[in-house]
Amino acid sequence: MFPIILTAFLAIYVAWNLGANDVANSMGTSVGSKAITLRKALLIAGILEFTGALLFGQGVASTLATKVTNPVLFADHPQTLLLGMVAVLISCGLWLQIATWQGLPVASSHAVVGAIAGFSGVAVGTSAIDWQNIGLICLGWLITPLISGVVAALFYSVVRRWILEQKDSLTQLREWIPWLSAILLGVFGVIVLPTVFNRPIFNSFSLPSHTLSLAVGGMAALAVTNACWNRLERLQKGVQEVYSQKQERQALEKVLGGFQVLSACFVAFAHGSNDVGNAIAPLAVVVFILTTGSVPLHDLIIPTWILVLGGLGIVAGLSVQGKNVITTVGEDIIPLQPSSGFSAEIATATTILLASRFGFPVSTSHALVGAVVGIGLIQKGQNVKVETVKSVILAWVVTLPVTALIGGVIFAVLRFFFNE
Repeated sequence: MFPIILTAFLAIYVAWNLGANDVANSMGTSVGSKAITLRKALLIAGILEFTGALLFGQGVASTLATKVTNPVLFADHPQTLLLGMVAVLISCGLWLQIATWQGLPVASSHAVVGAIAGFSGVAVGTSAIDWQNIGLICLGWLITPLISGVVAALFYSVVRRWILEQKDSLTQLREWIPWLSAILLGVFGVIVLPTVFNRPIFNSFSLPSHTLSLAVGGMAALAVTNACWNRLERLQKGVQEVYSQKQERQALEKVLGGFQVLSACFVAFAHGSNDVGNAIAPLAVVVFILTTGSVPLHDLIIPTWILVLGGLGIVAGLSVQGKNVITTVGEDIIPLQPSSGFSAEIATATTILLASRFGFPVSTSHALVGAVVGIGLIQKGQNVKVETVKSVILAWVVTLPVTALIGGVIFAVLRFFFNE
């Protein structure tokens, strides 16, 4: 029982640091653009991250537990795999904590893969490492921010050309609200809703999941459109009959701020369902080995209490330490307005969705930072803070090799002391 409790604390440590670092991907631009306060962002992200982790964290956790390294190679020595997963938790927790202290957004999935590769190489040899996966991850480093930056720049250019720079921008915004609602619900609905409707609870419906997703997404788009129209009318009534350009822009940004906060909510939910696996997969393997005496060779069923543990750890780390990385993403690259922040969120979601369709392992932090930089490069009067971007890129590049090295060293130390 004691080894499980000890490993559970290590998993909470990783989840804590994951919450402190990676959750900036969902709320960083919303806080930076002043669309939402830091306190409200932490509250909303905490609820949605936990819900996503609890309801949909099973799949990613199972994949990381059984498909990054070949478990068959450890079938005769389950204790070796157990020590390796403990080394993964320690190394990932340490690296994420260091990055969070420095305010650098890093990819926790890369950290986990790196640590697993590191201990596998020490335990079995380089044949245990899936080099094709490593190559795809490295390719993702290059492609993700570039695609996201281009999409964000194009989307923001459209918003600027057809809304922000129009003589009567509020009237233009009213005409564009249905299209923006459709884009928002379309992009995020494709990511989240099919996952929701594939759950067993919806099996009683005669309609397939994609049809249900389309129907719910359409109704949600109509609701968002109506709510934004009502808010726009209230704001226009509060503006003087002969209003200044500044007042008009403020009213416009408030409406777009609502779109941005909603998009951030979807990202937080999706992030919780995806990245909680980075913290709890090693714990699930350890629990399986200690309770069965064997290694998990196929899909691993993650106990609910482990999903809850990971979700609580993410929320705790977010609430206590999340401010540092949120500030880097939302404020320290370029100053953001809701219009530019919303464009960054849409580009991030689009990039992640496209990558998923083609099977590329990518990072949300890479996509979001690339989107913010892309907008900064075309925004008038804004200069991208190059030093911040250099620090972020350096953190990305070194994550996998550093965690591989740390994971290998920690595993070697553990094996020495436990005579494995």
